[in-house]
Amino acid sequence: MKEINLESGMPDVSTAMSRLNNQIYAVRASGVRECKIIHGYGSSGKGGAIKSACLMGLRGYKRRGLIKEFCPGEKFGPFSEEGRRMTALIPSLNRDRDWARSNDGITVVIFR
Repeated sequence: MKEINLESGMPDVSTAMSRLNNQIYAVRASGVRECKIIHGYGSSGKGGAIKSACLMGLRGYKRRGLIKEFCPGEKFGPFSEEGRRMTALIPSLNRDRDWARSNDGITVVIFR
C-alpha cells in the first residue's frame, strides 16, 4: 500500500498539512485505490496535533468527493464499523500489516 508520511522530519502542523494536500492529489492522480497516511500519535499520549488536523482535512476531502472513505488506525480492524466498511470496499485490506493492530499513528484512505 502506498504510504504518505506526514511525520517525517518532525514538521509543524502547517507543513504536515501542506504535505498531505500535495500527496493526496499526487497519489490519487497515480490511480492507486488506497493509501496509508502515517501521522504519528503525538508525544503527549493524548493524540497529536498532526493527527487531529489530518482527520479534519480528510473529512473535507471526503465531503468534496476527493476520497471515498477513510479509517483511523485505531478503528482499522474487524471489530469496528469503519474497519468493516473499508474491507467491504477493498477486501484485501484485511491483509495489511496494520489491520486489527489499533495503530493510532496511521489512517487508511480509499480513493474514488
